Amino acid sequence: MDTDDTTNKMESTKISVSKIKHDWYQTETHVIVMILVKNSENVKIEYEKNMLSVSAKLPSGSDYSLELDLAHLIIPGQCSHKVLSSKIEIKLKKQNGIRWNTLEGNLVEQNVVQPIPTEILQANDQTPKYPSSCKKFRDWDKVEKEIEKQEAQEEPEGEAAVNALLQRIYGNGSDEVRRAMNKSFVESGGTVLSTNWSEVGQGKVEKKPPDGMEWKTWNS
Repeated sequence: MDTDDTTNKMESTKISVSKIKHDWYQTETHVIVMILVKNSENVKIEYEKNMLSVSAKLPSGSDYSLELDLAHLIIPGQCSHKVLSSKIEIKLKKQNGIRWNTLEGNLVEQNVVQPIPTEILQANDQTPKYPSSCKKFRDWDKVEKEIEKQEAQEEPEGEAAVNALLQRIYGNGSDEVRRAMNKSFVESGGTVLSTNWSEVGQGKVEKKPPDGMEWKTWNS
């Protein structure tokens, strides 16, 4: 491979990774970090008391990495994350119930940051507007609702959609519906799934493989 081609590919990789942005907001107990990367794979996240490390594989094949020296201490064992099609959402558990002025910074500064007074949190029954790295004001209650709406709209497709539908039918069905589904599926070797107990309860459910196929046991 030509040296110039290698250099160009390396620069292209760096540019694509550098375009990925991250933002954050906080509640009384958690700091939520959002990495705006789509369709990431092999996501690995390491939590330490004062550090967050994230690595992932991008759809382009590039490797993404983010290392943050946190401004305050967290509880690693109570942190979590979700990998969505539109982003990576990381939830950091605060060790102390204090307000973070910045996401990154010197831990020494935490000694001069005081907890949010209770009277301020309760004033007018309004949720406090926490600072973030973004200079523009954001209503994080509205943002959170929009995120939840987007996640609800991310419907499964194909086989996953069928499985989700069957789970809803089974979970919301009556005892007779559940008995019918269990009996028909087991007795038919997985070829029949019925919710009609008046029909299924009359006798053994026969196997009905799809057209052009023959039902056989594993040992046959």
